[in-house]
Amino acid sequence: MQLKSPAFSQNGVVPAKYTCDGQNISPPLQIAETPENAKSLVLICDDPDAPGTTWTHWTVWNIDPTTTEIVEGTTLAGSTQGVTDFGEVGYGGPCPPSGTHRYFFKLYALDTMLNMSYQAKKEDIEKAMAGHVIDQAQLTGVYSRGR
Repeated sequence: MQLKSPAFSQNGVVPAKYTCDGQNISPPLQIAETPENAKSLVLICDDPDAPGTTWTHWTVWNIDPTTTEIVEGTTLAGSTQGVTDFGEVGYGGPCPPSGTHRYFFKLYALDTMLNMSYQAKKEDIEKAMAGHVIDQAQLTGVYSRGR
């Protein structure tokens, strides 16, 4: 399985448009080579460089496994977006307090759908996915705020 973005390359800089310094909308993503037996996809974006914890920026589950593109700033019909560590539902872009942070966009193909409330946290989603991941891909971007 592959996860790419036309907005930034692997380990490339996330454009400010997709951060708290810009429009704070989700970046465009392209999905390829999803396993044929996948029943759903899960997308998690987090920042392991956040002070004291890994900060969750975006969770989306029950994405149709035939999806090949997520258009910037949009949600996918039939999928569920969860609450992030910003305390809001949906995408919250990179917004590091200082320094350069890495943002991991992780895509998982599951052999099931997840029956969870939008209030589910990343840890809840990961527990529900356990034993159901059949493939995964990752795209990493970096961002630092000018101060």
